[in-house]
Amino acid sequence: MTTTTDVYADRIAAGDWDAVGGELDEYGGALLPQLLTAAEAKEIRDLYERDDAFRTTVDMGRHRFGEGQYRYLATPYPEPIEALKQALYPRLLPVARDWWSRLGRETPWPDTLDDWLEMCHAAGQTKSTAILLKYGEKDWNALHRDLYGDLVFPLQVVINLSEPGVDHTGGEFLLLEQRPRAQSRGSAYLLPQGHGYVFTTRDRPVRSSRGWSAAPVRHGVSAIRSGERFTLALVFHDAA
Repeated sequence: MTTTTDVYADRIAAGDWDAVGGELDEYGGALLPQLLTAAEAKEIRDLYERDDAFRTTVDMGRHRFGEGQYRYLATPYPEPIEALKQALYPRLLPVARDWWSRLGRETPWPDTLDDWLEMCHAAGQTKSTAILLKYGEKDWNALHRDLYGDLVFPLQVVINLSEPGVDHTGGEFLLLEQRPRAQSRGSAYLLPQGHGYVFTTRDRPVRSSRGWSAAPVRHGVSAIRSGERFTLALVFHDAA
């Protein structure tokens, strides 16, 4: 019998993961296949008004994180979100291990997401980190990194729940990479509705005169010019 988890795993498996790995190595981020239908994206958007679905709400302007609002989903996550995290983790794990090996770092991540989150919880990182973000006109997200504690998974995924050009204009996803002994490099992506985008959480390996060096990366969102944009962010470590 096909389960909901299998449906999302099949969608994720449909991606060209060799190409995804190449894009990650070249740019620090890569577009994933369509992970959510328009109807599924709307269901997740509609969660935003349900206070019981969240553990806390953050006003970005108040904290000088940008402008807009986001909410941390409470656990247990709604099934689509949990299923996506479970199906994405084993696809991202080989890249994480390869990157950290290049940098001469230990690779602490076990084979399953559940085992990894148990390690996070044992280290005091027990707070859920899946996020729903809501941007209106002129809202934006400052460049930042979602670290939350000492235990960090080096890749994360965002999914645009809105349709560019219909629900919103602007709102490009931004990456800024600090290159070793060089000027920073920026990239901007307009994500199609329902598609995932996987990118660097903290830093990534880049070739240097000494072999491999760690290039710090931050991410954000450009100003919304019109309309409204909702985003689902999937972080693969919990927060302290």
